[in-house]
Amino acid sequence: MRRAMTGLALFAATLLAATSAPEQAYAQSTIKIGLIMSYSGQFADPGSQIDNGIKLYMKEHGDTVAGKKIELIRKDNGGVAPDVAKRLAQELIIRDKVDMIAGFDLTPNALAAADVSAQAKKFMVNMNAATSIITTKSPYMVRTSFTVPQVNESLGTWAYKNGARKAYTLVSDFSPGHDGEGAFQRAFKEAGGEIIGSARYPVANQDFTAFLQRAKDMSPDVIYIWVPGGPQPAAIGKAVADRGIDLKKTKVVGQGELTFDEALKGMGDAGLGFITAFHYDHNHQSAKNKKFVADYNAEFKRNPDMFSVGGYDGMHVIYEALKKTKGDTDGDALIAAAKGLKWESPRGPMSIDPETRDVVQNVYIRRVEKVNGQLVNVEFDKLENVKDPFKARMPKQ
Repeated sequence: MRRAMTGLALFAATLLAATSAPEQAYAQSTIKIGLIMSYSGQFADPGSQIDNGIKLYMKEHGDTVAGKKIELIRKDNGGVAPDVAKRLAQELIIRDKVDMIAGFDLTPNALAAADVSAQAKKFMVNMNAATSIITTKSPYMVRTSFTVPQVNESLGTWAYKNGARKAYTLVSDFSPGHDGEGAFQRAFKEAGGEIIGSARYPVANQDFTAFLQRAKDMSPDVIYIWVPGGPQPAAIGKAVADRGIDLKKTKVVGQGELTFDEALKGMGDAGLGFITAFHYDHNHQSAKNKKFVADYNAEFKRNPDMFSVGGYDGMHVIYEALKKTKGDTDGDALIAAAKGLKWESPRGPMSIDPETRDVVQNVYIRRVEKVNGQLVNVEFDKLENVKDPFKARMPKQ
């Protein structure tokens, strides 16, 4: 009696049959890109913003590369759904015969699709998911967003170099918060600082008064906060003000989401003086970004964000890699072409690390200030050409 094939074994067998046809992808006149993102559900807006970045890049640069037409095939994973993302990746490769896969707004989905990319030897562009290990799961993947350690270790180092010696950390009690906490603490301690206290708050928590009172009572030089977007940053801003935390004595710092535009609208002047580290903000003062923001606003009637620039730069990597291969979509050829790419992004200079296939970029330190009556993130310092520090510590293969 024959045993049923496992999902991966069945995929491998189907893939072998599909790729044994004499026609080579290199000879095709159309290059198909499968986009896997959250086009519905609670993460639909990040998915939409990534897609908008893709659309704007293609409007500016055309839909033909190396003499071949670019065709996008969009698939909705509906949110955190790694099983769905893996199935969609398999279907795109086997049934739709895509030449590469891209998108990926969420870490679990990117990890699941990475297995498919590795087995199928298909080029994969991760345009957002920020957990460090993702790019280690497929040798055919590059990332054009950021990593949690890249931003938060930079912030920990910066905090110590700018006078902080004692830190208290407060983070959301789920994986990204833990990653941010670990990154900040590691860099701050390695620089010579001391973590004098820490707390993790429930994911759905909306009252931060007790947490911040406890932090204030320990008299730290800096309070590090990791919070996702949504309503929580406004509640944090209110609690900082209610507890009377003097930002001239105690810095409140965090990853960029703490002071996203929507967060600042919710917290009002309570956010003045908050310091965050991030790789992109639409207020970045460069000629390229000013044009990017103007074009994006004209096209989509809103400001671009970290998701938008991840999609925009992801398409840049795809186009430039295809130019170098003269349209060859073989996975080995494309990943070789992508390694070491350098360009000027709306966020500033960036490149793809040839060893890790991860993004190298500036991390900007910003302070919330009032400019023309509006609360904005104003860059006042930066760490240049930052690599992902997690992979830098990994043993060389």
